[in-house]
Amino acid sequence: MFGRFMPTEGKFFDLFNQHAACMVAGSRELSAMLNDLPNAEARTVAVQNNEKKADRITHETIDLMHKTFITPFDRDEIHKLISTMDDILDLMEDVATAVWMYDIKSVPSEARMLGEICVKCCERVQSTVALLHDMDRAREILKFCEEIDGLESEADRLLRASLSKLFREEADVKELIKQKAVSELLESVTDKCEDVANIIEGIVLENA
Repeated sequence: MFGRFMPTEGKFFDLFNQHAACMVAGSRELSAMLNDLPNAEARTVAVQNNEKKADRITHETIDLMHKTFITPFDRDEIHKLISTMDDILDLMEDVATAVWMYDIKSVPSEARMLGEICVKCCERVQSTVALLHDMDRAREILKFCEEIDGLESEADRLLRASLSKLFREEADVKELIKQKAVSELLESVTDKCEDVANIIEGIVLENA
């Protein structure tokens, strides 16, 4: 059913791909920030720029949805997908802003690892979105979704270990609160990536 698009239908997939590219770029900047804290402000600006660009793409997608008679799949699914993808960028901006505003001078290795998992999750989302135009590749799409679920579970375990270590070893209450907030925000990025994977799974099961 996806092989014969009217011109505006194909535009949706272009927009999804553009948004996913912003997501990956933002996640890489965020991960780099965690390894380059002296330049946190510049890294934060880079993350914010990707978030703003993605926000414009989200608005363009929703506007196109209202103007298009035939959409590639259900309008509610389009809205949920692009909005949840946008939530990922919002959360990444929250992490970067927190690191910068809290003036964090160091982060534990677990936080850096969470940043790396965020990148992997966003890369898998990008790969998944890139295949959405071709439901003949449903099995590949679902495989990427399973990988995102696995990465989110890994992030969950890492967060628990990080918090356990933090509460045992960090004597400075203010520092504990700041580090806890950053780690939890990082893990929430992977939660939102899993939400995107679940939405895509639903799209595939309905349309493949």
